[in-house]
Amino acid sequence: MLDNPKGKLKIETPALLIDLDRLEENIKKMADFFKHKKARLRPHFKTHKSSHISLMQIVAGAKGMTCAKVDEAQVLVEAGIKDVLIANQIVETCKIQRLANLAKIAKITLCVDNSHTVSELSRVAEESGCTIYVLIELEVGMKRCGVETKEQAFELAKQIVNAKGLVFEGFQAYAGHLCHKTDFEERKKGVLEAEDMVYSCKTFLEEKGISVNEVSGSGTGIYNIQGNEDVWTEIQAGSYVFMDTEYCAVNLGFEPSLTILTTVIHKRNGYVVTDAGLKVCCQEKGKPAIKGYPDLVVSSLSEEHGKIIDEGGLLHFLQKLEYIPSHCCSTVNLHDDYYCVRGESLETVWPVSGRGKSR
Repeated sequence: MLDNPKGKLKIETPALLIDLDRLEENIKKMADFFKHKKARLRPHFKTHKSSHISLMQIVAGAKGMTCAKVDEAQVLVEAGIKDVLIANQIVETCKIQRLANLAKIAKITLCVDNSHTVSELSRVAEESGCTIYVLIELEVGMKRCGVETKEQAFELAKQIVNAKGLVFEGFQAYAGHLCHKTDFEERKKGVLEAEDMVYSCKTFLEEKGISVNEVSGSGTGIYNIQGNEDVWTEIQAGSYVFMDTEYCAVNLGFEPSLTILTTVIHKRNGYVVTDAGLKVCCQEKGKPAIKGYPDLVVSSLSEEHGKIIDEGGLLHFLQKLEYIPSHCCSTVNLHDDYYCVRGESLETVWPVSGRGKSR
């Protein structure tokens, strides 16, 4: 336990911890899965927002990184990552200009779903003297962005192919709505439905002479389904490095490596209070679990406090506990640093280098 009697590990709480052994095991497990697959792993930066972990994933075999914002792409490029996909719609001219600057020193790929963005991308790319790679986003069930028909995809692809400064790569087909379904057959059924849409669009374009080289998408919850199919060429899994309570319910074989270290600051009959609340642990997917105490419940989180029901009196004043968050990605964005531990020893501290990079 982190509160060992000799006090080998002294970290002020609340603090975001990484179990390095588990992190490394998770990265290796996912990398090993893709060693002999057609699809390549392109992990998502939004989970860990760490340049250190990104480089670990690249060394393990990832082809490049995925991110959601230009800010994040800049962090990755500055860290030496040479192949970055922004799996999102970037439509403001000021952001496209920033994107073009990054495209001069790294391969930058962007998603589009409308003619106006394609025109603006082409104009800025030509003026800047760079090349921007483009995926057409398909609507495959997320009900967010993306074109909805093969005809729309074809018209947009024609425009991209003929646009200066742009290279048409293929499709973004992200089915994140399937990732947390606990029933494997239900997840697989949804993947096959998404695959029908992708295959229809791909065939339609290729019959008209437009090559589709990449189909990028997927996530941790469906990596082992889409990664085994012939359609997807890139898998954007992210949460597998850390896991959280929502993903643990899906039983994917990865172990939680991310926790929040907290101290019991008050004890009363029936409950204790800790120093970790909403400002360090999100709860949009539910309350956190308590590592090592599966039967205890975090009953509430306020801004600075957590309340744990402890009718059996298992916990004591000043005890160190670890929360397993319900959603790792949004919890990480609340912190400045990772405290990286191996066993009971603090090995290093890493900055959350992409924290707050939301533009």
